[in-house]
Amino acid sequence: MLLAGATLSHAADWKYAFEESLTDVQGVYATKFKEAVEANSDHTITLFPYGSLGESADIMEQTQAGLLQFVNQSPGFTGALIPEAQVFFVPYLLPTDQDHLGRFFKNSKAINEDFVGLYANQGLELLSMYPEGEVAMTTKSPVKSCADLDEVKFRVMTNPLLVESYKAFGATPTPLPWGEVYGGLQTNIIQGQENPTFFLFSTKIYEVTDHITYAGHNNFTTALMANKQFYDGLSAEEQKVVQDAAASAFDYIVGYQKSLADSELDKIKEAKPAMTITVLSDEERACFKNAAAEVEAKFIEMTGEGGKAILDQMKADLDATRD
Repeated sequence: MLLAGATLSHAADWKYAFEESLTDVQGVYATKFKEAVEANSDHTITLFPYGSLGESADIMEQTQAGLLQFVNQSPGFTGALIPEAQVFFVPYLLPTDQDHLGRFFKNSKAINEDFVGLYANQGLELLSMYPEGEVAMTTKSPVKSCADLDEVKFRVMTNPLLVESYKAFGATPTPLPWGEVYGGLQTNIIQGQENPTFFLFSTKIYEVTDHITYAGHNNFTTALMANKQFYDGLSAEEQKVVQDAAASAFDYIVGYQKSLADSELDKIKEAKPAMTITVLSDEERACFKNAAAEVEAKFIEMTGEGGKAILDQMKADLDATRD
């Protein structure tokens, strides 16, 4: 195993897999990271967009095994390995204000210190976490309250806390890998799902749903990681190249994704004029916000004192970066 790690760390071509297409947010981040690494070292990076090497679980396994050097994956999937990472699915924890969100991700102690150790325990070097945009619900029927989700089979990632969230919202959460979602909506196996707006357009999910609802309950978070044995085998100079590339890609993507929701929503409206788009009022959000306390308690129950410490630190970090 050590020999394999040493071979990987000296490879001229590094492999980087992610969960979206090359033109989606993760793909744009990956391209910026690749450009920075290649401009400042002799190494090259080969990018593997979604589907090239399997589903999200597959690329994580390949990274932990040392077959890939880098992986970009949402805590929605990483939560199975690192239960504390499910904190990103506590409803209404993260702000909808994109400037505040950017400051939080850049300066958060929970993200930049506490989570680093948790990821390291799973053989992963956490390089960056960044936002991809406010999450929207897309459904077959309109949603104006939690009651409208009653008996709706709602696709969620294979994340225990996300399952609990949609139970608390009144839906029937249905974990499915992403590759089955379009067909599941088309055949009515499921009647709803959630994702950032740009992803609704790029994956054409709007074709098989009729209503987009913004409840302000979450912002999609993702993370770039390296195989830790590979990373630890790099020289100090190479590690700096990697860290600097992650930081420059972060700075770029935070600005890039800010206006993306509006531009991609306009494209959805043009492609499907009949699509109903609803931003819930404070009154309409009340039942979702009330459910958040139940989900937060469930998170602490699932993760114990370690999870509570992460949650408390994130709240402190959010307060500290508010202005």
